[in-house]
Order: sequence, then structure tokens, then C-alpha cells
Amino acid sequence: MIQPLARVRRIARARSLSTAAKLGTLKLLAAGLACVVGSGAVMAADDAFLPAPVRPVSTVPTTGPSAGDQNPYGVAFVPPGFPSGGPLNPGDILVSNFNAASNLQGTGTTIMDVAAVPPPPPGTPVSIFFQGTAPLGLTTALNILREGFVLVGNFPSSDGTCGNASSGSILVIDKTGALSSSISGSAIQGPWDSALFDQGTKAKFFVANGLSGTVVRLDLAVDPVKGVTVVGTTQIASGYTHACDAVTFVDAPTGLVYDPRIDVLYVASTADNAVYAVSDAGDRKHDGGIGKLIYTDAKHLHGPLGMVMAPNGHLLVTNNDVINSDATQPSEIVEFTVGGKFVKEISVDPSQGGSFGLAVQTTGETAKFAAVDDVTSLFLVWTLNLSE
Repeated sequence: MIQPLARVRRIARARSLSTAAKLGTLKLLAAGLACVVGSGAVMAADDAFLPAPVRPVSTVPTTGPSAGDQNPYGVAFVPPGFPSGGPLNPGDILVSNFNAASNLQGTGTTIMDVAAVPPPPPGTPVSIFFQGTAPLGLTTALNILREGFVLVGNFPSSDGTCGNASSGSILVIDKTGALSSSISGSAIQGPWDSALFDQGTKAKFFVANGLSGTVVRLDLAVDPVKGVTVVGTTQIASGYTHACDAVTFVDAPTGLVYDPRIDVLYVASTADNAVYAVSDAGDRKHDGGIGKLIYTDAKHLHGPLGMVMAPNGHLLVTNNDVINSDATQPSEIVEFTVGGKFVKEISVDPSQGGSFGLAVQTTGETAKFAAVDDVTSLFLVWTLNLSE
């Protein structure tokens, strides 16, 4: 994500991959999509969710026309019930790359598949699920529909800068990894991140726009044969600070979390260094502005980016380390309550600018937590026993 550190990143990536090779490819943990809050909290509300140990896997393709794609952004788990007939299995983890081997931002064309069942043997590289055709720049807006489609934001740049980026699109990819269709138009203005409420044959898809500082809701019809169709488009939030950034590409509204139980969309606004709550997000017909401020924290927030909700009901947000920068808190993931109370933070890399996309999934008493380190192009996986 941090372009001036390209040489440092290449060195760090080579070093981390060497370490990974020594350790072997780690057992990958799996299952389910984590862009929407699940049913009920399992953990006590006062208990921290964030763990300490971490397991890394490289996200860099080693073969094919996009060998060397890097800067992993989006993370999504293949949900239970995802149809067979393609390379994906429930429990696999998809990771989208924003940069090509050139390390220019907005040029990545691949989505990597980290197989989870069975675990790959040591040394097995991740495989390419989707190989797109340039110009593409695949963002953190990565979600999976259980009817057999992958949605990913495309925010391409001709030279690696936001100033020369196009408004982009949402790519709809079928279960085999083939491009099915794309969603574009005036509502899509640099899709930077997203959240999905999957209802089977229909879905609510929320998109944060980097070029306009807005959030739109796309109401989707989903058919395994006919594909994905937009049946309604509503701008539900606006007014977030947004600007191109030579280091981080763009500073704008990013992480989105939708809680269908209370019909609230949480929005992490990077440049505002704050998190907001937009009410009636799933059915509102009009723009609700920025929503209600729920969390701002000059000590722990440093440009909030990707965001998910933990099984204890807390929000987890990554930092871009350019807004309100603090060298003593590099690449942090911050845990806080929806009431605005800080709980815990962990670092995914000793350098700044490494944390971005993340995902959480809960099955019974086990939670899977995944995050990227885009300084070293590594994908980090934790597993947690919620009964302990």
C-alpha cells in the first residue's frame, strides 16, 4: 500500500517468504463468509477477541501472466453451501491483489485461492482463482455469494496513482473463476471496500466509494444460471472526507460492516480517523449523511481501513498509518466496542502500512480470523476456541 517503500517491501517480502519456506506452508483454517454479523455473540462482551499467535501464508502468484502480483487487500471466506463444479470449496480463503509485480497501485489482476480442506502440503503455493485482464486494480471490496459468485471491486490506475485512476466497477465472477459480468455506472466511483448481506436469491451489497466519499447500497437479484442483476441502487451515506494520496492511493471511507439485526451499517472513514453508524441502512431510500459518530481515538486510530465484527460484538479495524501516524504503533488492528470503548490492539508487521483487509467467521465454538500484511504480501490466519 505504501508506494515509497517499494524497495523495502520487496526485500521484506523476500525475507518473509524465505522464512515461510523454512517453516513450510502452514495448516490453513477455514469456512464461511465474514462480511456480515452472525447470529448472537458467543464470547462475553468484556472479553477481548484479538489473539496473539499468527500463521503466515504468501499471497504472491509464482506462475502465469500475473506472477509477482502483490499488495493483498481483500479477504473473504468461501461460505458453507457454496456450489461445487469449480476450484473453490467451502472453507477456502480468497485474497485479492491490488498491485502487479511492478508494485504500481491499482494494477493487480489476481484473486488467490488459499485451499483449506484438505490442508496443502508444505511448500504448496496458493493457486490463482481469478486471472483478470488489465487494466484492473482489485481492491478490499471482496465478497462471496453462497449461490456461487464472487464480487470484487476494481479501481484501476494507468500509472499507479489515484489521480489517474478510473471510477472502476464491481466484477462478478462465477464459481469457475470466469468473469460473468460487471457492475458500473455513476453509483460506482472507485469501489474501495464493501459489505454483503447475503439472503440467497437476493442480497444487499454496500460499496464505499474512494473517489466520491459516498456509500451506496446495491440491491441484487442472484440466480445460479442468470447471474447477478442490480434491481435497485441507493446512495445511503455521504460527506466523508476523501482525497487522493501519493502514499496510500486514496484516503476515503473504507471498511463497512452491516448488522442486519439492527439494520445499521458501520463505516470506517480513513481521512476522518473515525467510525460512524448509518441507521436504516438496509431499507433507507435517502442519503443519511455521515451517520452517527461512534468511535474516534487519537491514541489508537491511525487512518481506519478494513473493518469486521468479532463474535463478541466488537469491531476490528485496521490502520493505514498515514493519517495520525505513530511509528510506535505500526500496522495495527484495533478492537473496540460499538459504544466507542478501546479494547485491544495487535500489530501484523513491524513496518507501517501493512494492515488492510481482514475477515472473521464463527462456526460453533471456533472462530477463524484472517488478515493481510501487505508490506510483505503475506496472509495471516488465526484460529480461536471461543469456549476457553
